[in-house]
Amino acid sequence: MANTERTTTAMQWLSGGIVSTVLSDLGSGRRPLTHEALDELPDGKVVEHIRSVLVAASALPARDEQMIRLERVVSHLIASHSTADGRQILHRYATWHLVRRLRYRTRGEDVTHEQLVVVRQHLRAAVILLDWLAEHDLTIATCRQSDLERWLTCDDTRLRQETGHFVRWALARNVASDLSFPAVKWTGPSQPMDEEARWATARRLLHDDTIRTEDRLAGLLLLLYAQWPSAISRLTVDHIEETSGVVRIRFGDVPIDLPEPVADLALQQVAVRRSHAVLACTASPWIFPGGQPGRPISAWAMGERLRKLGIRLAETRSTALFQLATELPAAILARTLGIHITVAVKWQRSAAGDWGAYAADVSRRNNL
Repeated sequence: MANTERTTTAMQWLSGGIVSTVLSDLGSGRRPLTHEALDELPDGKVVEHIRSVLVAASALPARDEQMIRLERVVSHLIASHSTADGRQILHRYATWHLVRRLRYRTRGEDVTHEQLVVVRQHLRAAVILLDWLAEHDLTIATCRQSDLERWLTCDDTRLRQETGHFVRWALARNVASDLSFPAVKWTGPSQPMDEEARWATARRLLHDDTIRTEDRLAGLLLLLYAQWPSAISRLTVDHIEETSGVVRIRFGDVPIDLPEPVADLALQQVAVRRSHAVLACTASPWIFPGGQPGRPISAWAMGERLRKLGIRLAETRSTALFQLATELPAAILARTLGIHITVAVKWQRSAAGDWGAYAADVSRRNNL
């Protein structure tokens, strides 16, 4: 705090709400300097910011705050159901399926807000169905297809598609029987793709110096490499390297050579990146620092900034991914973009990418 450049703003933060009281209690020892002690305080942005300052200053160890938040949500949603059997089933579904699968997919990385939202929606959908069944003196075990279809056709039914995940899980675990809830098959991108508009936007980001460097780079990573704001926001300086004048960026297992002037924008952002936090305790490792010390910009904030540039996120990513899927086989697409192989295969099939033609071309080049 003593080293901050914006002292007036820092003093205003210290004098607002419970900030000075909490810091005073921590400094005097009245409150232990632990995450658990901060968890006892009213949940909100003020406490969240105090925690991020302490973590950035190495006064507290880093922890996955989204996972902690998810565990709280899971506990609350499970407890909200009225029957003991239902709560037991929800616990199995949440703990051993949703959360366990999420931990496997993140592989030690922090959970994103978007992943938290997906798990929360799936669990909420299960709670909604079980609540309806309980109201009609039914359980998921005694529910029959006619009961399920009656629920599906109710006017006030919510999260229908997410409920399918729970029903199919219950069938696979023999929790339910004699039910059918087919998965929705993905048939490819449904939004229109305007390739000319895509390249016009890319040219504007490449050459318009009035746009901030960080927004230009983020927009180009979406336009050219189909990276979601959640993936862009979590890039660190270690994801970009320069060797013998060649600048590379790593989204997955295989680094990608960046062409000029994208490479120059990437190096500029690494050099001038600046945290938007008032109390920036340490040099940020993030290419796109956020408003809290030691944390990247949120995916939501990143998305909002790109939307203000006129970029439609889903449509733009679909266009980029569709084009890349026509040029690369699924295995290479997955390794370079950091997406799952099954996703890459679906996009390649949708784009009618020619695996055989690519393999034949590589073979000819190797024989030259």
